[in-house]
Amino acid sequence: MSSILLSPPHIPQVQIPEKLVLQIASVITLEINRAFVILREIASGKDLKQFLSVIAGLWVVSILGKWYNFLTLVYIAVVLLFTLPVFYEKYDDQVDAVAEKALIEIKKQYAVFDAKVMSKIPRGQLKDKKF
Repeated sequence: MSSILLSPPHIPQVQIPEKLVLQIASVITLEINRAFVILREIASGKDLKQFLSVIAGLWVVSILGKWYNFLTLVYIAVVLLFTLPVFYEKYDDQVDAVAEKALIEIKKQYAVFDAKVMSKIPRGQLKDKKF
């Protein structure tokens, strides 16, 4: 089109302000550091229930990763993100009742697991460390 009009096209100059970039980098750095703190707390094993739930979640993700490729998992996640809120709004009473029953059953199973397995693991005495 410029060859027809014999004038060079005007392309505007685009600049991102340095202050904005530094603010975004600062926010991202804070969030990454917060995630590292959470990961360190989980990996330390202080909260055993959270530690075991993370292990179980990673185990489920690894099984799903064996069955499906990445794009299929992304597609399933997107479909679920769009359909589950609508499903919950429509059937919230029934979903809450089933979730409450499932939570009670999970707590029973965890109590049995704690009594049979976790209580038999020897634990060392904790010594108070002076810093």
